[in-house]
Amino acid sequence: MGVDPDIALAAIAFTPERATRHRSRLMRWLVAHQGWYFFPILLLEGLSLHKDGISRIISRGKIQRPWVEISFITFRLAGFAALVFLVLPPGKAVAFLGVQLALFGLYMGSSFAPNHVGMPPVSPKLKLDFLRRQVLMSRNISGGSLMSIFMGGLNYQIEHHLFPSMARPYLRKAQPLVSAYCAAQGVPYTRTTLWQSYRIVIGYLNTVGLRGKDPFLCPLVAQRRAL
Repeated sequence: MGVDPDIALAAIAFTPERATRHRSRLMRWLVAHQGWYFFPILLLEGLSLHKDGISRIISRGKIQRPWVEISFITFRLAGFAALVFLVLPPGKAVAFLGVQLALFGLYMGSSFAPNHVGMPPVSPKLKLDFLRRQVLMSRNISGGSLMSIFMGGLNYQIEHHLFPSMARPYLRKAQPLVSAYCAAQGVPYTRTTLWQSYRIVIGYLNTVGLRGKDPFLCPLVAQRRAL
């Protein structure tokens, strides 16, 4: 918390602290029911991702080979739009780009959310070793090869966090080894179906929005207290 920009969004409150920052009745009502509109709002995620990519390049932050990055992102965005307008009439081209952007955001968000949302956020004051920091904050999605195709390998998020440079086809082979090691070390290893994860996401966001049970009072905290 306070470091990861992915949980500092303006439209969604991922922590109780952010859920209480609104004063208007309308915003408080929206935050209290945010779990139900989380997936519809993902239709805007594609636009947000493109905006963040452009903002990152034009910011004053340190970027290796900035002109290469600018050239590639300009070619990708402008080239794709030019191709659409080349083969479609203007009206249909605009409609196509709007639908494509919305579905892109929905797909990306639906692939990323199951792996993290609903897992315990980490207080900056909590000291965790590398294994627990990566495993306890992530969730794997079961489903075999078809799920790997749908999620692009993000269904093995725990292994990806532990071994970020590992090639995607090997994450599946590492999964049983990591799971067995976590069991031997007494580290909870979370794995659910895709639909179960979506239910967890909706329930977690609504709980945070209603400021009910503090999501940080979770097995992670209980385990650390037991130690």
